[in-house]
Amino acid sequence: MTTPKKIFVADDDHDILSIIQIMLQTENYSVITSNNANDIFAYEKADLPDLIMLDIWMSGLDGREICHQLKRHELTKNIPVLFISANSNIQEIAKAYSADGFIAKPFEMSYLLNKVHDSLQ
Repeated sequence: MTTPKKIFVADDDHDILSIIQIMLQTENYSVITSNNANDIFAYEKADLPDLIMLDIWMSGLDGREICHQLKRHELTKNIPVLFISANSNIQEIAKAYSADGFIAKPFEMSYLLNKVHDSLQ
C-alpha cells in the first residue's frame, strides 16, 4: 500500500477548511489544514506536502505572497500550488503569482477532487 499524498490547505474560513478536509480524506489523502498560510514555512523537508492549496485573501501574508515565496525557495519551488478564491480575476492572479492552478469558489466537489488529482500527477 502506498503512502497517501499530503495536502496542505490554508483558508481563513473554518467551514471551507472542514469541507475540503473531509472531501480529501474521503479520497485517502493526508490533509493538513490551517487558517494561517505561514504555517507552511514551519515544515521540515521530509514533512513537506505534495500539494499546497491557498486561499488568496487571508489576514497577514495572503496566499499570493505565500505562493510567491514558495516558488522562489529551492525546497518548495516544485510543489504544486492551487489558489482557492471567489475572486473574479483568479485566473490572472494565479498566472501572475506562478500558481499551478486555481479553484474558483463556490466549487463542485468533483471539480475540486479532479483538480487535486491532476495536480498530483
